[in-house]
Amino acid sequence: MLEAAPTPSAGDKIRCDACPVLCYIRDGQTGACDRYANDGGKLTRVDPHVLLNRTLSQGGTVVPFAAGKEWDGKILHGPEMFVTAIGAGTTYPDYKPAPFIVSAEVDGVDMVTVVTEGIFSYCGAKVKIDTDRHLGRECATVRRKGEAVGHVTTAEYGSQVLAVGGVSHLTGGSKHEGRVTCETMLHLCNGEPVELAIDDGATVVVQAGQAPIVNGGREERMRVGCGSATIGIFARQWFGKIDDVVVVDDHITGVLSEHQAGKFLGVKETGIKIKGRRSTPGRYFKVAEPGTGWGGTNVSDPLSIIGPFDKARAWPGLRLLMVSTTGEHFGYFELDEALQPVERELPATLSESVARIKENCEPSLSSVLFMAGAGGSLRAGVTENPVRLTRSVKDSFTCVTSGGAPVYVWPGGGITFMVDVTRMPEASFGYVPTPAIVAPIEFTLRLSDYAALGGHMNEVRPAARLIDDEHREIAPRSNNPWPFMMPGWRARR
Repeated sequence: MLEAAPTPSAGDKIRCDACPVLCYIRDGQTGACDRYANDGGKLTRVDPHVLLNRTLSQGGTVVPFAAGKEWDGKILHGPEMFVTAIGAGTTYPDYKPAPFIVSAEVDGVDMVTVVTEGIFSYCGAKVKIDTDRHLGRECATVRRKGEAVGHVTTAEYGSQVLAVGGVSHLTGGSKHEGRVTCETMLHLCNGEPVELAIDDGATVVVQAGQAPIVNGGREERMRVGCGSATIGIFARQWFGKIDDVVVVDDHITGVLSEHQAGKFLGVKETGIKIKGRRSTPGRYFKVAEPGTGWGGTNVSDPLSIIGPFDKARAWPGLRLLMVSTTGEHFGYFELDEALQPVERELPATLSESVARIKENCEPSLSSVLFMAGAGGSLRAGVTENPVRLTRSVKDSFTCVTSGGAPVYVWPGGGITFMVDVTRMPEASFGYVPTPAIVAPIEFTLRLSDYAALGGHMNEVRPAARLIDDEHREIAPRSNNPWPFMMPGWRARR
């Protein structure tokens, strides 16, 4: 456990100043956040500090920080170790330097990494759910345990996106709403399953890196494309084997005989009539209402979106394939003498194309991206002139990571970043009952650049001189670039 600075006491209690709650903690007990404890009258960090070690191939180990060796006066030995902010503690509000400002030498360049567990009220999670099913209308409220915790945002290609959290839910509503929102974000970001209910929509169980469960059913695949795109992809494979194809889709339903791909191949007009709003040839909007049926519509009978065939163009025996954008639903029909479609068994010549649609649909996943604004006093823990840190990040002199994972820094003012939680070490996130989310953030830059932006140079320490308490070394994730190799300072060499 990492020992913090001396703190005021009240009788047999000590006060924790790691967040604005300022808990008084009895000996042997933890504070409200379960991150700090009273250990014999000393305020201690409960979880070990996490370091990434490139020499480890799997798992992790808890070892003394100095690894049982005397410090030889050198800075961190080589670029094989990276100090993350997970378990580092916090100095919020940052009227004092960040908990760890660690020096290292990389390819002959003196580097420094400033780490802190940021306390974020201005934060949220963007949840991407790969599904062709309708989850809820745009802007519909997302709830957990009956409390509003977010809303439905735009549908993207084969996915629904939810916005969960945000300062309005954390602090702008009732105390219970704030607590439930904080708990929801904590579980989502730590990779735990969370059940969410959408007003006038679906119930979905979301877990980062796992398939979503919609209304009790586990999703298998996201769509290959909209109905029009599916026509374009498979038109050649259908040509000569079928007279017409309708790909049912909530957004854009495609019709082979009218579509440009069909025209290019010379597909004959069939006289088919689609109920819906015609866009360009072979593309129809709003053929049905959104739902969990065919192609994300409320359709269970695909023939319900078809009107009478044009007698001047259609003919008895006309072969029609109707299929959804995932290949989950399909039906084969032939027109009788009255030009009415009659369902028949799917011919073997078409089975391959339906299977090919399914094959080209990627597996459904739930993705959780934590998003936060690293502003306010957090930057004061890095430098006495916070705006210089912001400019250094925007100028790519400073590399920002979260638990050693790469982040996307949004353009515009401030340091607003977004990180895929599946690329971070397990249990990277915590909370404080203000309520707010605790997330790791690291700033890595040249030592000379750190001095130039007004960094706390007197607090820079080699790793071997850090306090001799336990830390945990783990291997970095294989899909992450090594933090010292990320763009920024290396591009200036």
